[in-house]
This record gives sequence, C-alpha cells and structure tokens, in this order.
Amino acid sequence: MRKLAIIFGGQSSEHEISVISATNVSKQVDTDKYELILIGITKEGKWLKVDSIASMEDGSWLNSKTGAYILPDATKKCIIIETGGEYQEIPIDVVFPVLHGLYGEDGTVQGLLELAKIPYVGCGVLASAIGMDKLYTKLVVDKLGIRQAAYEAVLDYEAKEDLTRKIRTIEDRFEYPVFIKPSNAGSSRGVSKASNTEELKKGILEALKHDRKVLVEETIVGHEVECGVLGRPGDVMASGVGEIKSAATFYDYDAKYKLDSLTLLDSKLPDGVREKLPECAKKIFTALDGFGLSRVDFFAKEDGEIVFNEINTMPGFTAISMYPMLFEAAGIDKKSLVDKLIELAFERG
Repeated sequence: MRKLAIIFGGQSSEHEISVISATNVSKQVDTDKYELILIGITKEGKWLKVDSIASMEDGSWLNSKTGAYILPDATKKCIIIETGGEYQEIPIDVVFPVLHGLYGEDGTVQGLLELAKIPYVGCGVLASAIGMDKLYTKLVVDKLGIRQAAYEAVLDYEAKEDLTRKIRTIEDRFEYPVFIKPSNAGSSRGVSKASNTEELKKGILEALKHDRKVLVEETIVGHEVECGVLGRPGDVMASGVGEIKSAATFYDYDAKYKLDSLTLLDSKLPDGVREKLPECAKKIFTALDGFGLSRVDFFAKEDGEIVFNEINTMPGFTAISMYPMLFEAAGIDKKSLVDKLIELAFERG
C-alpha cells in the first residue's frame, strides 16, 4: 500500500483554516489505496507527527512529542520520525500539502518536495510562487487579454522616500474609493478600502506591515464569483461558477472565515458569465503553469464583463469552501476529487 503524507497547519495567518481543510481532505482519502501519515506544522514552525484525524479536530495534535520531517535527500524519499532523541526513516510515496498562504502555498514546501523528489499534490514551485504574489500574477494576466482591476504598485522603498508623491500619483489615476492589498500575504490580510487621502495613507502603511509590495486597485462593482480548475497542462477542466455573498463590506479574512458569508452555486448572474468565465479560469491557470488544482476568482459586472481578481493554488477544503462544492455540483464528489488530485501527483512524478 502506498504511503500518503498530509501536511497541514503552517506558519501563515491561515493556520486554523489549513487544519480544517486537511481534516476534511483526510476523511476523503481512500484508505484501501493509501496508508495515511499526518504531519502538522505549528504556528511557530515545529513539525509534528500527528496520531489521528480526531486529534486534528480537537486540537490535541499540538501536544505531540514526536517530530516528523521531510528529508530533502532525493535518494531517500522519506520522512524522519523523531521520538526521544531516536530517529526512524519512513519512505513516502506522495504528499498532499494542505497548506494555505505563506510558507506552504507559496512554493516553499513545494521546493522542499522537489529536492526530495517526492510526488506531491498541487501546483509546482513557479505557479505557487507567482499565484501567491498578486503583483506578479497581474503581470502574467496582463498578457492574456483578460480584464483585471487597474492597479498601481507601491514598494516599501517608495513609501519611505516620498509616500505623499506616490499618493498623488494614485489620486491622479483613480477615483475614490480604492482598495489596498499586500501583494503577498494571503487570505485578505492587510486589505482595506480607502475613500480619502488619509485612509489611503493609513491603508498603505498597514499593508506594508504584511509585505514590502502593495497594490492599490480601482473599485470594481460586480458579483464576486469563483471557478475551480482541475487537471494538468493540456488537459484542464473547469467547474461551474459560484458566487460569494460577503457578510462584510468586502470579502476580507473575517468575512471569509468568521462571518456568515454565503457561497451560492445557483445565483442569477449576468448573461454569458457562466459560459465565458470557466474559459478565462483555464487560460489563467495554464498561463501560470498551474497543475492539479486552483480556484480562480473574478468579478462579474452587470453588463456581463468579467474582471479577474486572484488565483488560489491551494483552495480551501472546509465545509463552506467553494472549490469542493463546485466540483460536487459538477458530479465529482469529494472522495473522487481527492483521489483524482493524488493520481495527478503521480502523473507529474
């Protein structure tokens, strides 16, 4: 039987969401095909061997005294288990890194697995790194002819040298309100909306606490819609389109995970959106050299125009997450979806 390691937790702001996602993924693994090994990463960055799915659910996995580490030695293809100063090598066939945000979804863990030559689920180093960084994603999508929100980048050294001048440049280009986002932070951390100069300055300074690159974007009014993609280069399928009804002014971290935002699969959208949007999602996924899975987020304006927002290369698998819901609606249940993702990992090798 092949050994499958599921890695979860991590040092990002999305630690708790990763635990929930990984719990749900673990429950869908075909245990007739795979022996499950669970590895949790604490917020402090400690790697632990986790005994059971139940311990993930009740939080007791954090009390584990057993370390578990991916060994980068490509001749071993194993994890190292450490207990009481003693070490054991356990060969691993495939890894499912259910990690959201920094230090997991951004190419770092993917790079470790590439060094170890262990097959893994999801996008590779390049797609993970670019997809995590909003500015560099925009630079790629700029070449595809797909509309996206107009933006102005603010770099940390520009803010230090002359933030007032940079703010004037932004105000000359955009009308208020505008949205401010760290380029590389994940899950809407540090995102704010500005309706005047003072709020813009405050928002930029706050976003710079999360990343050294900040985007200021025009406001797009429309439906917040999402589409899942599944597959490999040359063979990519897209799900249907789901809509987010945010419980907040905009879909920030609290709206995603703490408030009663709704995910709707059957909402009424402007004409043509359900037909055009999946094709745009597949183009963006392919352009970023995507592999395995991603969720691509857009705005759909009332006139039917589609505006790209962002891509998530390891979308959530919580009970309210759009990605598995969209594929379930398309006829691929969660168990089959997880099985397909693992199969794709072996196809890439």
